Amino acid sequence: MLRLGRILFPTDFSDRTRHAALYVEAMASHFKAEVILLHVVQPPTYNTPLEDALGSRWESFDKIFTERGVPLKRLTEHGEPAGRIVECARANSVDLIMMPTHGLGVYRRLIIGSNTAKVLHDTERPVWTGVHMESALPPPRADVQRVLCAVDLKPHSAQVLQWASGFARSYGASATAVHVTANSVRARPALDGLRQTAGCDIAVRIEAGNPAKVVAHVAKEMAADLLVIGRSSLGEVPGRLEITAYSIIRRSPCPVVSV
Repeated sequence: MLRLGRILFPTDFSDRTRHAALYVEAMASHFKAEVILLHVVQPPTYNTPLEDALGSRWESFDKIFTERGVPLKRLTEHGEPAGRIVECARANSVDLIMMPTHGLGVYRRLIIGSNTAKVLHDTERPVWTGVHMESALPPPRADVQRVLCAVDLKPHSAQVLQWASGFARSYGASATAVHVTANSVRARPALDGLRQTAGCDIAVRIEAGNPAKVVAHVAKEMAADLLVIGRSSLGEVPGRLEITAYSIIRRSPCPVVSV
């Protein structure tokens, strides 16, 4: 069974992180996890209000968690945001980093935000990302029903399958793996081997086409509540996000956890 004991939630007190906080609270409540609320203060610019530079808006974010009994730890760091987020995740042994992306509509496909991209590249922790938080997503449901997992045939995919399967089991949800390839004959036994290695009996769909477009289509078709993907493989630098994974995150109609 998947265990999430500590979740790191970086916030800049924007509308998108305020909306993302609802997802963080729902996840933390389900797993009975502690939330580390992190605000990174950068050197103030000429037109930056002093209250913003000092991060004085903790109280409104605190209430989202404390009113629901979620254990909360507040941290303020100074410096470059992505680097501090990665360091904080490592120092506090967090199980998941949750942060929204930038962009809406066609623009969401072009950029996910520089800080999010840096964190995805540099951290070895699983990272939850969501689309334009202030308007694109409805409030989270407490009852996750469908989890989709996109896999290739690399050894790291077994870990991705384990994470997705464990998350789905914790909610009593269905889990489906999708693999995009032009060679389904070769893929079927390889996927069976990955499932055996992962120790999970997850349903598998094999599709053909552009991986990012196909995965996004399948996620929308099955109304997935969460998409799980891999962003590193055996022998690669931990946390390295491949171009295909960037595209999947940009296009996904639901939040994505990259493992």
